[in-house]
Amino acid sequence: MQCPKCHAPMHTYNRNGVQIEQCSGCRGIFLDYGELESLTRLESQWTQPAPPPPAAPQA
Repeated sequence: MQCPKCHAPMHTYNRNGVQIEQCSGCRGIFLDYGELESLTRLESQWTQPAPPPPAAPQA
């Protein structure tokens, strides 16, 4: 696939099961119908684990 803007080759990446095409020239992305919604939903479900509690003070 070629970029519709600059005509450079597009490379396909997989992010959370969603295929994303990204231009190697202008770095634009191309998403198929519904993929933006899928990515938004999947990313909103991701949570970072809580950091560990601080170490107890040394006596």
